[in-house]
Amino acid sequence: MTEPAIITDDVNSLDPVHPALTATSAEQAPLRVWKFWGTALWGLLVFVAMFVGQVGAILLLVALRALPLDMASIQSVGHEPQALALSVIMGLPATLAAVWLAIRIKKASFVDYLALRWPAWRQLLLGAAGLILVVMAWEIVSRSLGREATPGFMTDLLKSGRDKGAALSLLFAFSVAAPMSEEVLARGFLFRGWSASFLRVPGAIILSSLVWTAVHLQYDLYFLAEVFSIGLWFGYMRHRANSLWLTIVLHALNNMTAVVLTMWLGE
Repeated sequence: MTEPAIITDDVNSLDPVHPALTATSAEQAPLRVWKFWGTALWGLLVFVAMFVGQVGAILLLVALRALPLDMASIQSVGHEPQALALSVIMGLPATLAAVWLAIRIKKASFVDYLALRWPAWRQLLLGAAGLILVVMAWEIVSRSLGREATPGFMTDLLKSGRDKGAALSLLFAFSVAAPMSEEVLARGFLFRGWSASFLRVPGAIILSSLVWTAVHLQYDLYFLAEVFSIGLWFGYMRHRANSLWLTIVLHALNNMTAVVLTMWLGE
């Protein structure tokens, strides 16, 4: 984080009776953050809020259609591309609200706590280059093992969404809403608190990447390993650039590329 500027009164600085006044920005005071256990507990609550927001969207659709409120109806509606897109989208406001509450209790700045600063272009280019290398490395491994590069159920979902007119909804859900929700939780809230604890930055990068990987338990172990490696790169860039916007953009670009290739260019 850059050092805050000190504002001086040039007129008063020339008056020996009235010495120069100085004012520092709020960033000069130490940022109050949740440490390890506080971050872990609040992180769990944030995840629950995200889950409730997502499931709530499905329950709302079930109620609007006057379907019986049972697991069969929930699963049936939840498998529809349009409903799934709405579910992912509704997880975002729930996540932001829970994180805002946690930060508000600490009386800290939401922007500073999450490092919501636009990165330098060289950091953005470095982050994109590293992401491309990681993804290409996994692509080579997938081909050498004869594995699919994208989980089969995701391919089926995206192509079904394209055919049923839900392409734009899915694109927004996976390229905007999901990256923002997941990055605010993992590289935003969790990284901030854990990096200020005994874990320090390396431990925070690893643990937040593990949590982010756990959010994708619908994948098999191979794809989970890929997610974890990407998470490590995102965590490193979050620390290096001190910018959550950087990882949000990288995450969005990664997901957008996968969605577009699968929907319109994949065989």
